[in-house]
Amino acid sequence: MQTQSKVLNFEGQNIFVGLDVHLNSWNTSIYTENLYHKTFKAPPKPEALFEYLKKNFPNGNYFSAYEAGFCGLWAHYKLVELGIHNIVINPADVPTTQKEQMHKSDPVDSNKIGRSLRANELKGIYIPRVETLENRSLIRVRSTIVKDMTRIKQRIKSMLYFYGIEFPQEFENGNGHWSKRFINWLKTIQLQYSTGTDSLQLWIKEAEQQRAILLNATKKIKELSTSEQYSKNIELIRSIPGIGLITGMILLVEIEDITRFENSDKLAGFIGLIPTCHSSGERENKGEITPRRHNSMRRTLIESSWIAARRDPALSLAYSKYCKKMESNIAITRIARKLVNRIFFVLISQKKYENKIV
Repeated sequence: MQTQSKVLNFEGQNIFVGLDVHLNSWNTSIYTENLYHKTFKAPPKPEALFEYLKKNFPNGNYFSAYEAGFCGLWAHYKLVELGIHNIVINPADVPTTQKEQMHKSDPVDSNKIGRSLRANELKGIYIPRVETLENRSLIRVRSTIVKDMTRIKQRIKSMLYFYGIEFPQEFENGNGHWSKRFINWLKTIQLQYSTGTDSLQLWIKEAEQQRAILLNATKKIKELSTSEQYSKNIELIRSIPGIGLITGMILLVEIEDITRFENSDKLAGFIGLIPTCHSSGERENKGEITPRRHNSMRRTLIESSWIAARRDPALSLAYSKYCKKMESNIAITRIARKLVNRIFFVLISQKKYENKIV
């Protein structure tokens, strides 16, 4: 006579978990290889999920996935540390039915992630090292400070125009704006009442403080560029016309490891410098540049391309040819694509870029 076993054992079985991650709770959907278990709200802690899986599916192989978003990658690192095979996915890559689009909710999102994970339809994004993430933070903080500084400058100028204050002749054409002489002139401005003068002086003080913070951030980035991790590659990438210290560091911290890209086309796709494509039968139509992109890298490369097109004879020639067939803003994206080829080459080959080489 067989005895009834009261011990759960899921050894050799795969358990799939779809997570919709939020600040106060995680919507969790659990699937076994053959069955749907349930969807429920759980505390926003990897340890709580692991304890639930260990209690209800002991000795199983645990797999989970969540969408990249505000929470970053700390949850991924912790889930992996606990023994859960986790991936972080691009939200745009999750297969979604029309019904799920029309009735979107947190339980629906976690459910489709769990279902797609079990069907092996999801591919995780690249996960950088913690050190690289923190290096990125330094670069991105500087970018934010630059934006804030620009807003403050615009507010000061807007205030001057509002009260009809004209620039001295030496600053009329924008020459020397935000130089030390220009700021000293701003400090001498007196409006009709003290409250107006105080308002302007507060903005000037804010601009000076932001400038000091920006200089400090730039100094920190220069120090980072001389570290063992970046010193060689920053020298290589700066040999390409149009790429300076800040641009080079932006590219290096976002790429992290160039060998993760099979070729320059994969790197261009990651940045977002490839055209969209709509093919049917024998027709193949290439459209505008893809909306799927890495914002800061694409913006930075296009800005650098304007400089590169002036300094590099090969790129200058290519730009002139493109401009005969298309508008200049479209032509410059083609130059940015060529810059990607050069970046990929110097980092893969570990050789400096030679000017005038087509």
